[in-house]
Amino acid sequence: MPATIDATAVSALADEPLDWRYKGLPSQWWGRTPAQVCADGTGPFAAGALGPLCVLSEPALEHNLATMARWCHSRGVELAPHGKTHMAPQLLARQFDAGAQAVTLATISQVRTFRAFGANTVVLANELVDDAGLRWLSMELDVDPDFALVCWVDSVRGVELMSSALAAAGARRPVDVCVEVGIPGGRTGCRAADELDGVARAAADCGRLRLVGVAGYEAATGHGTSQEARDRVRTYLRDVHSAVDRVAPIVESDEVIVTAGGSTYFDLVADELSGWTGQRPIRTVLRSGCYLTHDDGLYRRTSPLGGPSGLRPALTVWAQVMSRPEPDLALVTMGRRDVSFDQDLPVPYGLADSAVTKLNDQHAYLHVGRADRDRVEVGTWLEFGVSHPCTVFDKWQMIPVLDGDGRVVELVRTFF
Repeated sequence: MPATIDATAVSALADEPLDWRYKGLPSQWWGRTPAQVCADGTGPFAAGALGPLCVLSEPALEHNLATMARWCHSRGVELAPHGKTHMAPQLLARQFDAGAQAVTLATISQVRTFRAFGANTVVLANELVDDAGLRWLSMELDVDPDFALVCWVDSVRGVELMSSALAAAGARRPVDVCVEVGIPGGRTGCRAADELDGVARAAADCGRLRLVGVAGYEAATGHGTSQEARDRVRTYLRDVHSAVDRVAPIVESDEVIVTAGGSTYFDLVADELSGWTGQRPIRTVLRSGCYLTHDDGLYRRTSPLGGPSGLRPALTVWAQVMSRPEPDLALVTMGRRDVSFDQDLPVPYGLADSAVTKLNDQHAYLHVGRADRDRVEVGTWLEFGVSHPCTVFDKWQMIPVLDGDGRVVELVRTFF
């Protein structure tokens, strides 16, 4: 079944008037719709944007969508991008148009959000044991035969809880599940082969669930790029491969799903979770989320497509210099409320010898090198690259998408 989203619901976002709720946007846009703003062919700064302002690059988005689609096609893998990165139906629609097979989500609340926009194929990359969530999911599956969702199981107790809640809800359709392979010291997932086999058998024997495959997350212990780190990931992925070989005979669907792949090691996933033999088709599904915008920090360093001809940073934050209290210090109108800092600090564009050293809630401390002192004045607008886009998107409810000339071509709404 092709992945779809309700185009009418998504396009309706362009007709909702803008107002004061959307930080950074020009006040002269208030009362106007995104469609009207885009029709003007102007940019946010010419219209009076307030700092800070988060923006997306249309050329970089298009490049990244095409680059990842080509890469997946060349490696024979499918893509279910992680929607928690952006929580933006407009961006998911682009990912589906570029060939993505499903949307991955982390919580049942995120599933509800994208279901409100008609997303029909969902990977819930966790075990769902919440009674209320299972009741809601049961209702969605029963009323919409075209809705497909798969989630994880990693314990017999989890299987029992899911089965009990679905029975109490009177579910007519079973919930598809993948048994999850964990990493010692990592996150969720079965730690031992015999444990995993027991959970898989319990799921297959449960009439309220349908076992469809095996899941894993190879970056659960970090994003290192050393040979040692990559070798550890390969060892883990070979455990996932072995689990597929063991579980495949009791899988209840016509094809077996094997899914892994964050945004750092998806090349290793394609290497190790391939070369399948046997009677039943096996689908290898990646769940990378950050490829769409890439970044100037974590994923520039670690992505398999992070080189000069690979993915491009598409998400930046603009802010103004508000104070120059010392020769080598500038205070900028951008802080923890506006930009990510959980992986690396923001990276200033266009400066030869300067760096952000600290963030407060609403301020960035910019160390200004000698080569840049004449260029960083009070009132100067600066553009900053980010590290880890997931924790930038959730700080912005509306993000302008700019073409190569800085004109607004779309306003993207997020739903965190």
